[in-house]
Amino acid sequence: MKQHRTSLKDLAKELNVSIATVSRALRSSTEIGEEMQRRVKELAKKMNYRPNPFAQSLRKEAPKIIGVVVPNLVTHYYAAVLDGIEDEARRAGYSVISANSHEDCEKEANVVDNFIGLHVEGIIACLAQTTTDYSHFEELASMGIPLVFFGRTCLSDRFSSVTANGDEAAMMATQHLIDTGSRRISFIGGPNHLDMVQRRKHGYLEALRENRIPIERDLVICNKIDYQVALEETVKLLQREDRPDAILAFNDIITFAAFTAIKQLGLRIPDDVALIGFTDDAHAAYVTPRMSAIVDQSYLMGVTACQVLLGHIQGDTKVQKKIVPQQLMIRDTSAKNKK
Repeated sequence: MKQHRTSLKDLAKELNVSIATVSRALRSSTEIGEEMQRRVKELAKKMNYRPNPFAQSLRKEAPKIIGVVVPNLVTHYYAAVLDGIEDEARRAGYSVISANSHEDCEKEANVVDNFIGLHVEGIIACLAQTTTDYSHFEELASMGIPLVFFGRTCLSDRFSSVTANGDEAAMMATQHLIDTGSRRISFIGGPNHLDMVQRRKHGYLEALRENRIPIERDLVICNKIDYQVALEETVKLLQREDRPDAILAFNDIITFAAFTAIKQLGLRIPDDVALIGFTDDAHAAYVTPRMSAIVDQSYLMGVTACQVLLGHIQGDTKVQKKIVPQQLMIRDTSAKNKK
């Protein structure tokens, strides 16, 4: 059985102090009193704490490191954002270390802890869908480690963020569905506590209100961001007698789950069910019928997030809120009355 390696977080928890206090005490910082230094060092010895040699090597050979944590590295969106971050970081002389939280809050907190141990200059993060406790991010502020969120954000009064105009884009997409003949439009999203879900759902609802279309709660599905879950939810939705005649899907995972469900049930796109998804343009253009999509400028989002972080690293303390516009690409899956 693999032995657990004692971390700074373990020591901090045992002493009921911050990770910052433990880190400074181990370095014999004058900011920490002699008694606390003694307690920390004694506990570190007792718990067999060993500094990470990889981290020490990185500090000697490449001290300018940025950490990036994303929920799902295999999707095109996060890969493109990471490309933008890496290119911008490289231009400024920084290296990038990325890690995958796998949409799990505990794993996300462990990644942040590891980045602290690596003495990164700053962190860029997109929240995992299960994250509702933000203490691991608040810890960064107490340690003076700059943090910028992108996509899914939190603690907006304390940390800078780079987001898309999801509310406006969702409103435009829903209006397009209405203008091309759809009336019972469903929104299939992710967990309601995510700000990204809230923005996109808000735009969808506003479009319905402006067109005096009744809002039906049964057509608004906000569940786990997972392909199988979204597939099953869409199938249930489409098997109803009063099924929707259009779907606005929250992201690429849910979009292609909905696309598959419609086809599995033998329904025609867009004649029976129109579909628009928030997804990347590369995949949307190469399915049949070609997907109407709300497309992120994900590479630009990565570049922008890195620029904001670099500003913080260089001493800018102002909280920044940047918006990277999305683009509505109309193709074949959405226009019912297209000739």
